Amino acid sequence: MRIGVDLGGTKTEIIVIDTTGRERYRQRAKTPTDYHQSIRNICELAKAAEQAVGQKCRIGIGIPGTISPATGLVKNANSTWLNGKPLDKDLAHGLERPLRVANDANCFAVSEASDGAAAGARCVFGVIIGTGCGGGVAIAGQALLGPNAVAGEWGHNQLPWMLPDETPGPDCYCGMQGCLETFLSGPSMARDHRTRTGQDRSPHEIVAGAADGDADAEATLARHENRLARGLASVINVLDPDAIVLGGGLSNIRRLYRTVPQIWTRYVFSDEVDTPLVPPAHGDSSGVRGAAWLWPAGEDDWQGN
Repeated sequence: MRIGVDLGGTKTEIIVIDTTGRERYRQRAKTPTDYHQSIRNICELAKAAEQAVGQKCRIGIGIPGTISPATGLVKNANSTWLNGKPLDKDLAHGLERPLRVANDANCFAVSEASDGAAAGARCVFGVIIGTGCGGGVAIAGQALLGPNAVAGEWGHNQLPWMLPDETPGPDCYCGMQGCLETFLSGPSMARDHRTRTGQDRSPHEIVAGAADGDADAEATLARHENRLARGLASVINVLDPDAIVLGGGLSNIRRLYRTVPQIWTRYVFSDEVDTPLVPPAHGDSSGVRGAAWLWPAGEDDWQGN
C-alpha cells in the first residue's frame, strides 16, 4: 500500500491506497504554522494510518513548493515556514524510511495521469486554478521536475498576447508583473470584476450571475476564458500535451471545457488542435492521491526496509 500526504497551508490530508488505487484510509488535520510541528504532525498521521491498515507503507508527500536541486532545501513555498528547510531529509529521518516529495501541482498531474481523467495519456499537463494558479507535468505517469525543479510552473509566466488594457499587469508576490496567477486565480477574477464594475462579487457569484444573464458578470467570465485560453495555448505550443486537466475551485465552471478550446485555436500554432481539456476525475482528492502515486504501481516489491 501507499500513503499520500498533501501538506497544505491550512490542512494536512493523508490517504492510503492499494495498488489498484482503492482508498483504504483517509484523515485530515490542521496544518501547524511551525516547521518542526509540521514534521511531527505528518509523522503522527502516518503512524495512525499504518496502524489502521496494518502494515508499513511507502510514502509520498505533496508540498506547496519544491525541493531545490541546488541546496536540497524547500523553495517557492507559499507556506513560508517550509522555505529554506530540509523537509525531505527531516521527514525521512522521522518516518525512518526513504520517501518522495513533489510539488502539489505535479502530484495533481500524476494522479490524473495514473488513474484519473487522463489515465493512459503519455504527457499530461495539470492545472490548479483556485486561490492561486499553478501547473504540473506528468510523463508516463511520473512527475517531470527538470534540473531546476520548476517544470510546469505555469502560473509565474506572463499572460501571453497581452491586450493594451492588460499591460503591464498586476504586481505578483513573486516580484514580477502580469503573471498568469494575477489574472486567472479566483481572487484575481474577483478583483477584475471589481475593477471593471465597482461590484464586490466572489467567483461563484460571478459565474451564477453570468448564467442568469447579468451582462457585467458575463463580460468578466468571458475575459477569464480568453485569458485562460491564451495561457493554455502557450503550453500547447511548447509542450503539446496529450491532455490538459483542470483542477482547483475554478475547474468547477463547466462552460470552460467548451469555450476555452474554441478560443485557444486562435493562438495555437497548428492547423487543428485536438488537445482535450477535461475536468479531474478525483476532484479535491487528486493531489493527495498523486502524492501516493509518486511510487508508481510497478514498484510493489518494497517491504518497508
